[in-house]
Amino acid sequence: MPFDSEVSYKRPLRNGTNFGIETLVTSPRQLLVVVAWMTGTLLSFSVMAIAIRGLSGSLSILEILTLRAAVGLLIILAVMALRPELRRGISRKRLRLHVLRNSIHFGAQYLWAWSLVLLPLATVFALEFTMPAWTILLAPFFLGERMTPSRIGAVILGIAGVLVIVRPGLGTFQPAALMVLAAALGYAIQIIATKKLTATDSTFAIVFWMNVIQLAIGVTVAGVAFVGKIEWSLVPGIAAIGAAGLFAHFCMSNAFRAGDASLVVPLDFLRIPLIAVVGWWLYSEPLDIFVFAGAGLIISGILWNLRAETRPLVAVVHPARHDAGPDDR
Repeated sequence: MPFDSEVSYKRPLRNGTNFGIETLVTSPRQLLVVVAWMTGTLLSFSVMAIAIRGLSGSLSILEILTLRAAVGLLIILAVMALRPELRRGISRKRLRLHVLRNSIHFGAQYLWAWSLVLLPLATVFALEFTMPAWTILLAPFFLGERMTPSRIGAVILGIAGVLVIVRPGLGTFQPAALMVLAAALGYAIQIIATKKLTATDSTFAIVFWMNVIQLAIGVTVAGVAFVGKIEWSLVPGIAAIGAAGLFAHFCMSNAFRAGDASLVVPLDFLRIPLIAVVGWWLYSEPLDIFVFAGAGLIISGILWNLRAETRPLVAVVHPARHDAGPDDR
């Protein structure tokens, strides 16, 4: 009796057989989408770092974070006014997860923002990249994602690049450095929460709840009296941090929607050499060969992982038997 056929696409094993192989994770087009969204994320976080440095002389970190959420919410409300249909995607079904995600994220942001004032930009961003190791570790347990040699290798090479850039010693692990490490763990947890939310919530809903909840936290902790000391000279920086913060999370949410967290996160390593150049250019922070050597390791790991994620597909036919009938006996 003939069989119906089901076709899936697999990666072949080294011996050419199709037994025990796993489904392909990323297509070339999907990869391009992830890279595009992560490019927006990288640039936005760099703008945020510069804006925080500029505002920290006049406002406290809590006040800066509160204004960031306020500006972000104003932008979101303006978009909703222009496109009312976006409101339909906002739901309170997963409000508890939104509250958990944004409470942890607000605390991590506070620690990260403080460290930007106390440490060189490249050091902050480098230490922050202990975060991918946490994400890779947590993703299989909370997201059901696979651990592949290329993903593990990308993280190992990324961390090796971080160590080359920072060259850790007794001077590196000062209290401010511990703040960055704690922030990195918080970011890893919120990344896992973001990936879970993208399964049910729109990107617009995620950034809407982010700004609503974080504005509520900021107003509760910082109050509103500080608004009176805002001068016109601070407005560009406030607008920049609000817009960049919103766009960064919009881009990151879309990146996670397009690909696994274990694929998205290693791309974020490129933030380190980028911010190192920004720190050298704007703040005369030292820039030496070790920064570029570390960046080389980071980029090598990323390229290895991206090449592995886009290996050619092999069609595998799986026969699907009908229930046995008289002619099959």
